[in-house]
Amino acid sequence: MDSTKRPFEWLPLAATIAGSNLTAFIRHTGQPDLPSLQRRADADPAWLMEQVLGFCDFRFYKPYERMLDTSRGIEWARWCVGGTTNIVLNCIDRHRGTPAWDRTFITWEGEDPKAPNARRELSYREFDAELCRLAGALEALGVQRGDRVGLYMPNLPETFIAFFAVLKIGAVIMPLFSGFGPQPLVARLNDGEAKVVLTVDGTWRRGSPGAMKSVLDEALASTPSVEHVLVLRNLGDAVPCPMTAGRDLDWATAVAGQAAERPTAEMAADDAAVLLYTSGTTGKPKGCVWTHVGFLGSMVTRDMHICGDFRADDRFFFMSDMGWMVGAMCACIPSYFGGSLLVAEGTPDYPDTGRFWRLLQDHRVTYLGVAPTLIRGLMRHGDQDVERYDLSALRITVSGGEAWTEAPWRWFFEHVCKKKLPFLNIVGGTEVGGCNFTGTVHHPLRPGSFGMGGLGVGVDIVDEAGQPVGPGQVGELVLRNPNIGFTKSLWRDDERYLDSYWRTIPGLWVHGDFAMRDADGLVYILGRSDDTIKVSGKRTGPSEIETLLTGTGKVSEAAVIGVPDEVKGSAIVCVCVPMPGVAADGTLEQELAAAVVKGMGSSYRPRQVLLVSDLPKTRNMKIMRRVVRAVYRGDSPGDLSSLVNPEAVADLRARLSA
Repeated sequence: MDSTKRPFEWLPLAATIAGSNLTAFIRHTGQPDLPSLQRRADADPAWLMEQVLGFCDFRFYKPYERMLDTSRGIEWARWCVGGTTNIVLNCIDRHRGTPAWDRTFITWEGEDPKAPNARRELSYREFDAELCRLAGALEALGVQRGDRVGLYMPNLPETFIAFFAVLKIGAVIMPLFSGFGPQPLVARLNDGEAKVVLTVDGTWRRGSPGAMKSVLDEALASTPSVEHVLVLRNLGDAVPCPMTAGRDLDWATAVAGQAAERPTAEMAADDAAVLLYTSGTTGKPKGCVWTHVGFLGSMVTRDMHICGDFRADDRFFFMSDMGWMVGAMCACIPSYFGGSLLVAEGTPDYPDTGRFWRLLQDHRVTYLGVAPTLIRGLMRHGDQDVERYDLSALRITVSGGEAWTEAPWRWFFEHVCKKKLPFLNIVGGTEVGGCNFTGTVHHPLRPGSFGMGGLGVGVDIVDEAGQPVGPGQVGELVLRNPNIGFTKSLWRDDERYLDSYWRTIPGLWVHGDFAMRDADGLVYILGRSDDTIKVSGKRTGPSEIETLLTGTGKVSEAAVIGVPDEVKGSAIVCVCVPMPGVAADGTLEQELAAAVVKGMGSSYRPRQVLLVSDLPKTRNMKIMRRVVRAVYRGDSPGDLSSLVNPEAVADLRARLSA
């Protein structure tokens, strides 16, 4: 990726910079400009967070006595020591008695084929009443502070009601991907020792009813900690919904008669609030622990409001499952600032391939989040779908989840942003609860670029010895500072936490991403460092080669892996998904191999090009190259519990044995 010689694709207008939240924050801190703010923030992250929480009017019941305590080392940093608060205090309760209270918080659209485009709306007042009733029902079931409550639900208003209801009573919410089968549910519910699970009978997907309660029932046979299940009737008679006496309760019956108002639990700022699992490269899923102050202090306020420019009059839409960290973003970002949220059940391209763009038009979405995989899938349907809808309400678009390749980035920037809207790239992870790199409306854009490092986190790009690398050089992404959003260890596994993030280069958080900075200071993520390919002594990230493959216009997705080679060290294998209407034959394989050679040189000629119908992806739609590599080599692929499409693994094995 030689971006240093390319022109910028987008340049911010002076008026955009002047009117931004980031400019207002710079003034608030008393710093003369953004570079000064960045230097001060990295030198004193406690000072930065004082400024962030003040600027964003973060609410405490009891003020903290000390912003940052690193007496046990930065690995075990504590924030807002002595202070008490609650996510619900900051995201819902703060709006009581304000004009926001009667404004719409959630707009929901369903996928029921018998009720096309069915909609529901809840104001903040109505939403609060429902979450208070559910909170009362949970307390009646014996849920206490610190108890874990599983959330196994699709995109419904009640999913967000449940998220906040659990937090309101001081329990810990465990979001679970709505597409999980029994085994990944067993692994997570047992590890977290969930006491109660909130679920539905089922959900619509591509016009068909999909059972969820019966899947959960199979898992519960092996999860002895679960005492009760609260079941929302979403599909009626469309799917079976057996109820186990003494354990299972009907949601509507349980909340009936509960009070529409109740106090919010006063929690220590660093008490656990969210237990969210992310897949490890090896071993069981990792339980990341977010605190009541951590996620709001990092992703919600510092990253998305100050740097990402989210505002109170924005309508937020990021079509994602609650089982990914974006689910919590959807819950907390608009609600903290009194904005609104669009929630859509089902898939983005059903009942027609233009559904996603129609949602943006009909609901006047102003702040849109996307993942590269979503765009790669939608662009397969051509340009006509997006072009026929009015997307003029859009103000800002953001992306996250994985590294971009150039073709889908340019397609989105041209057809959705119209080459005028800012397209802000953000990257972080469940483990950091916020952004390592972020785009802002102050920075120009090149395909896949980030404007700057996250404020105050001490982000750097280093070599294997931990020394900074220069522009144009590939290195490991590290954080030098304690970060308010960091996971509070891993759930009951301190040693794995230290091994995973702190012991690779002692004293630095090693995130596992390769990155590069160009001559203009823009930054690029080049993929996971364990996906790196070393050909004839030269280290290469897979995204560089995948950009060449998708740039042919013949494939929508690609996974490039390295396999052992006696001469080169590693040889390249390209696994690609052809575009609709493109013949998956030897001619295409040769054309793709030639594109790699033309772009990278003859040393990079692929050993093999494999054409498949899909690539294995996690629930947050990241392509799992390690799984592709393991299957290709005949090794164990490790933990597959987070795959959204395990059939892709079987398809790859079949292609290899053909």
